[in-house]
Amino acid sequence: MTIAGGIILIMLGAILTWAVEFDIAGFDINVVGVILMLGGLVWLLFALYRLRAARRVVQAPTTTVIEDPVTQRRVYEERRYDDPPVV
Repeated sequence: MTIAGGIILIMLGAILTWAVEFDIAGFDINVVGVILMLGGLVWLLFALYRLRAARRVVQAPTTTVIEDPVTQRRVYEERRYDDPPVV
């Protein structure tokens, strides 16, 4: 519930700020709505940042083709960028 949680908080804060006419002594419902909207915005931005960080492109493994002259076969070897070099 990453993006949905932020959107729900923003919607709840907007409802409390602009649609609710309720007064309690020492408690301002409009301020609570604004705080919820700001918290939802921060939550939404953090969720989008996490999604972007999770989808970063990692360097693709390199493929080496080795041809064996005796059997006339091709051998495919995949190596990641952090593997030690073949000597």
